[in-house]
This record gives sequence, structure tokens and C-alpha cells, in this order.
Amino acid sequence: MNESQSLDQLARRLEEVVGELRGIPVDIERLEDPELIQRQILRASSAADELRAMHPVGSREQGRDEQRSRRTVLDALRDGLTMRTIVHSSMLDDPRKAARIRELHAAGDLHRVIDEPIQQLLIFDRSVAFVRITPLAYTPGALMVRQQGLIATLIDLFEHAWARAREVTEPAYRLSPREREVLALIAEGRSNSAVARTLSITEAAVGKHVASVFAKLDLPATEDDNRRVLAVLAYLRGSAR
Repeated sequence: MNESQSLDQLARRLEEVVGELRGIPVDIERLEDPELIQRQILRASSAADELRAMHPVGSREQGRDEQRSRRTVLDALRDGLTMRTIVHSSMLDDPRKAARIRELHAAGDLHRVIDEPIQQLLIFDRSVAFVRITPLAYTPGALMVRQQGLIATLIDLFEHAWARAREVTEPAYRLSPREREVLALIAEGRSNSAVARTLSITEAAVGKHVASVFAKLDLPATEDDNRRVLAVLAYLRGSAR
């Protein structure tokens, strides 16, 4: 089983567990009121040494609320809270959100970027986690989890996603779906002719896709470098998407 399949299985298992927990068993509390959720999160953060976070979308905070949230994070960092945050790549499409992410990253809230769908998730130490009840942007309600077995699963999900995500300061090159397919097969050691047979396209078409990948990754032809190897390395690092 490869790492991508493992991550997909963990994500599916998380969704299954969230569904199973709607009856609110011991150590799982359903919170509906947004202000109560914020109070519980602030209470958890004030006592925590470490925070793992995943954000599929940016918040709707604007103006003073956004500035207050930013100051809260910066204050927590100054007080010694260790923070790691995974954000979905779509958040970087908004210049304002991208600037805030990079500011917080430079201040110590280490960010990584991922292209796969992720859950809204906060994990404080190994003691309490908050999971959005419905995995849709801006939907109300959260589960406050203290059940240790589930928290361990959530941490496992986060760490798998963190390992696959790229640094927020690392450039991402947008490839077409076909270019990604070609590059994935090259990463398996396939020749252009083998790629053509696998995808049922002509070898000339493969050559055009490969040339486009080289251009997007800014890999000029030189005597010193093997561009196929460099393209594969970019793909494995996650910087070629």
C-alpha cells in the first residue's frame, strides 16, 4: 500500500468515525453554538504546549476579527505554543490569505500546503481535539473529542498529511491532469513509449507533455542535468502539482 492510499484510508476512517459518534458517547461532546466552540478552543489553547491544525478553507473573518485572530496566534507563539498547520492549496489563491499564512509561518506557526481534500481539525497536545461535524466549508457545529483512541487516530491522520504536504515557501507548479499522469508514470521508471502504451496515446503526444512539464518546472536542457530525474524529484517532493 502506498502513502496516498494510506492517507485516503485514514481520511475515510475519520469520516466513518465522525458518523458513528453523532450519538455523543462518553468523552465526545457535540457543540452547536459558535461562541461556545470558540471559548472551548481558547480554553484548550491556553493550557496546551502543542497544536496540530488542518484548514481546508480560509476563515470568513474580516477586518478587526481577522486582526484579533492574528494577534491571538502571535501571542500564543510568543507564550511558547508549538504550532503546525496544514492548509489546502486553494487558500494560497487569495493574496490576502496567502500573505497571512506566510506571516504566521515566519513567526513560528509552521505551515505546509496540500492539494488533497482535508478535514477541519484542531488537536491540542494529545488531550483534546475539535472536528467539524459536517465536512463542508463554514458549516456550524463541532465535536470536542477527549477519547484517547480517537485522538490517536486523528494525530495519525495529521502526521500522514503533514508528510505528504509541501513547505508553504516551496513553489508549486500547476500541471494539467494529463501531465501529472505522464510524470507519475515516468516516476515509475517508464520510457516514453511505455507511457504512451499505458495511456493509449501516441509517443509524440507523450513527448509534447514531457516538454511542457520541463518548461513549467523551468528545467532547461543542459549537459550536466538529467531533466527526467529532476522532474521526478519535483513530483515526489510535491512541488509539481
